[in-house]
Amino acid sequence: MTNRHGDLSVAELTAVIGAFTRMNIRLPSIQRLSFTTLSVLHTLATDGPRRLTELAGNEQVTQPAITQIVTKLEQDGLVERRPDPSDGRAILVHITAKGSAIVHGREAERITRLTDLTARLTPAERTAIAAALPALARLVEVYQEQRAEARRPVVQTTEAAAAAGGDHDEP
Repeated sequence: MTNRHGDLSVAELTAVIGAFTRMNIRLPSIQRLSFTTLSVLHTLATDGPRRLTELAGNEQVTQPAITQIVTKLEQDGLVERRPDPSDGRAILVHITAKGSAIVHGREAERITRLTDLTARLTPAERTAIAAALPALARLVEVYQEQRAEARRPVVQTTEAAAAAGGDHDEP
């Protein structure tokens, strides 16, 4: 499989996005929280309450690791655990107002820092970045759609099972 699509080098895109992500994560902040901790808060702020298993999958960490992170966030008043209304045995992790304030404050800090950095670019460079934003946003949408499809349970109809070689009546 090639890592090119016409003029686009996917390897180069990956390298630049990786470097940009590392820079963005490392921008100075008043809040000193780990990347995974901030990511958990951001997920809860953006996507709403989640079960621990969902958070572990999102963050690509083990169940014990996410439990430890959520316990610390809970002790700091940034998240809280509540029963899942659809399944009383399950627990959902919710972000608190204090946790939301950290997410929004960090975003405001990053905007300020990136405003300073982009001011050092040429007008043509800023225009090129602006032109790329819709395509990058669409790339994120495609990824989210793909993840949603992967999480959907597979329900196979009788016809589909028969076509796939499942049980069916033949003389």
